[in-house]
Amino acid sequence: MLYTRDYIAYVCRQLIAQLSPNFVKLGSPEIVNEKVREAVTNELAAEDKLNEEVRSLLERYAGEMRETGASYAESFKRVKRQLMKERGVVAASGRDTSEGTRIARDKINKLSHVVIQTLANLRKEVELRGDKNDVRLEVVRLLTAMFREEERIDRTVRQKILSQKRVVPEGSQEWDILYRKYYADEMKKIGAA
Repeated sequence: MLYTRDYIAYVCRQLIAQLSPNFVKLGSPEIVNEKVREAVTNELAAEDKLNEEVRSLLERYAGEMRETGASYAESFKRVKRQLMKERGVVAASGRDTSEGTRIARDKINKLSHVVIQTLANLRKEVELRGDKNDVRLEVVRLLTAMFREEERIDRTVRQKILSQKRVVPEGSQEWDILYRKYYADEMKKIGAA
């Protein structure tokens, strides 16, 4: 997944808090937070699950692929694209990440639909205030802002690593440790840890 489970939980808590009371009236915020977090996590993990399925499929046909000279990378892309289309899975990143986030606008739109559907299914716990699409558009706006904030944090962390007295090569064990430490520090600052 593009984001940690802790960050996703934070995003969902913030989303529900910022939607309430203008866009939604909540019965039990804890139940709503849990259901929205679960739905968002499942949607963000859908592509990862699909990738695993494609790898498994291609492993079964590895011998035939070698005999025919088929490229693993091209086959992976083709099979993944077909399965995504069949199952309605939207890529988390790709062509359209013009919003200043590493997550594609199409995925944010898909997440907004998932959130609205989850809220609509929680009739006993949630009352949507106003037009469903207006609430969905607010979800898009809020998600985009929060994912931009995460991107800013990522840049800050990378800058901290670059500002070390000596060069720490990206991908090294030391770089990974520093990244996780600085990232956790930045997450604590926004209340996401």
